[in-house]
Amino acid sequence: MARRAVLVLTAALLTSSLTACSTSGPASSSPSEAKAGSGKTITLGFAQVGAESGWRTANTKSVQEAAKKAGITLKFSDAQQKQENQIKAIRNFIQQKVDVIAFSPVVESGWDTVLKEAKDAGIPVILTDRAVDTKDTSLYKTFLGSDFVKEGKSAGEWLTAAYANEQGPVNIVELQGTTGSAPANDRKAGFADAIKADGKFKIVASQTGDFTRAKGKEVMQAFLKSQKDIDVLYAHNDDMALGAIQAIEESGKKPGTDIKVISVDGIKDAFVAMTEGKINVVVECNPMLGDQLMELTKKVAAGESVPPRIETQEGVFPQDKAAAALPSRSY
Repeated sequence: MARRAVLVLTAALLTSSLTACSTSGPASSSPSEAKAGSGKTITLGFAQVGAESGWRTANTKSVQEAAKKAGITLKFSDAQQKQENQIKAIRNFIQQKVDVIAFSPVVESGWDTVLKEAKDAGIPVILTDRAVDTKDTSLYKTFLGSDFVKEGKSAGEWLTAAYANEQGPVNIVELQGTTGSAPANDRKAGFADAIKADGKFKIVASQTGDFTRAKGKEVMQAFLKSQKDIDVLYAHNDDMALGAIQAIEESGKKPGTDIKVISVDGIKDAFVAMTEGKINVVVECNPMLGDQLMELTKKVAAGESVPPRIETQEGVFPQDKAAAALPSRSY
């Protein structure tokens, strides 16, 4: 009987010890997991534009890898370049009661209703890469991304410097990004502002290429048929420029020589094209926003104040700097 009592007592002590260990935290938690104000793991809902370009693919990868590294649970949605899909995704995030919502708006306008729904639900919103057009800036906490007007201006400034000693006219065709999107609107405006002082620069055709190689090639083919004299191509992103280069070559012309090519983004394929003499200059737009986004997510989830606008650092790469910069391109 005495031995039986000892065994029972030992089992009771072991059970008590195991129970005490289990109350120290859930088995799924780890030191690296980011915590919201309540102590639970932060959940971020991210509504991406799509996968229309090499830049966007790199941006998505950056966000996914950074979330994993930061210990933030990521709920990801691909809108396939449709605003209605993004609005649906944001509403799903609200229903799921995520801690923070971040998204890159397909277009600038038409967001007030869904952003107010997020605000009413007490879920802070971070804009990444692209801004929205709204009078009520309280609908989002901050914007993280590039100055698209500055990018367009940098492209125009390179052109005016390159043709400073040339007689006019200089006929330009423009491949715009997705109609109504912030980068398309702003890169167009910045470029136009930079060249307007010199009358020899003329934009003879301008049309959307939806930020894709296939559409860039298609529209450039149309430009080559409708415009007898094209001196410069200005593309709002590298993928459209690379598609247009195919069209230029198929027409028997030499891209970078017969038609100067200016592009924006800075993907590796564009730098390869520069080393081959097919693109003359690339204005950088940095997609690697993941780490900064996760830091902002932690801060807004904790109720901390953040700057209303955070811009990324970017450069301008003319053709003669492409070879040296190519090995360091991470996207």
